[in-house]
Amino acid sequence: MRMLLIAEMDTEKANKAITGNTLPQTMKSVLDRVKPEAAYFGAQDGKRTGFIVFDLKEASDIPSIAEPFFQELGAKVTFMPVMNFDDVQAGLQKYVSS
Repeated sequence: MRMLLIAEMDTEKANKAITGNTLPQTMKSVLDRVKPEAAYFGAQDGKRTGFIVFDLKEASDIPSIAEPFFQELGAKVTFMPVMNFDDVQAGLQKYVSS
């Protein structure tokens, strides 16, 4: 299932990860694991935030994906199922056909 992961990082922990040069390693480990369709970074609510779109194969993968953000960056993590336009069209076709 296509999933949007939003990781809002704690400012103090992210600052330490930047000065300690561990932030790139943490992000790379997660990105290598999930092989994202897209990954963007910016600020949300005044915090460094990652927006990562990837295919979640098993619900049981959630802890191993989220834990680096929790433990290393004190992040607030949100998982949200999302669709691209083709998915929306297919879903609407199923609705219209029923």
